Amino acid sequence: MAKHIGIVACSYEGAALCYQTICREGSVIMGEHSHPDVSLHNHPLGDYMEFIESGNWEGVADIMLSSGEKLKATGADFLISPDNTIHQAFSFVLKKTPLPWLHIGEEVAQEAAKNKFRKLLVLGTKFLMEGPVYPDVLSKQGIEYLIPEKEQREKINEIIFKELVYGIIKNDSKKFFLGLINEYRMEGCDAVILGCTEIPLIVLPEESSLPVLDSTRILSRAALRFATK
Repeated sequence: MAKHIGIVACSYEGAALCYQTICREGSVIMGEHSHPDVSLHNHPLGDYMEFIESGNWEGVADIMLSSGEKLKATGADFLISPDNTIHQAFSFVLKKTPLPWLHIGEEVAQEAAKNKFRKLLVLGTKFLMEGPVYPDVLSKQGIEYLIPEKEQREKINEIIFKELVYGIIKNDSKKFFLGLINEYRMEGCDAVILGCTEIPLIVLPEESSLPVLDSTRILSRAALRFATK
């Protein structure tokens, strides 16, 4: 019997994509119309942002743990969070977690290593791009990475929080992302991490000049494998 997946949601668009991926692709593993049991809990993004913007990662962890406790009560066997930024609180989460977790960055780094990528462009919120989540996991795999320049990071962050978290896709924003990816392709990057769970909504694999590492779907597929192994 498959394990029950608990999704600790942060921004709802990314969480919805994660949930959809698990359900849509579950039938490939389990048979027609089948997928593991899935429960999702979501404290408001605003609650998270209060702590993220002040750099209070223990506060972020407390919110994640609150969701984790609720998901345990529903019967979840393990937890995932389709939000890269809040993984900066992961060390605090692990000290008190009621259930085991899969780490989104570790799953992405493993996928990059499997595909023999050697130099990655990391895109995400400014907190993610400037934080330790991907440096930590990529260094363990011996993979180099680049992040955009400060002005570019600010624009990416604005698009994420003013548009993508609301499901708004603008052509100018799409052109900006695709142009940025091509710029770093010419700087020697051989793949791009879509390290915000909403970026896959605007950067499609067939439109990108670099292979994409879609963190949302990579985590969802890892959860499926773990639930059904």
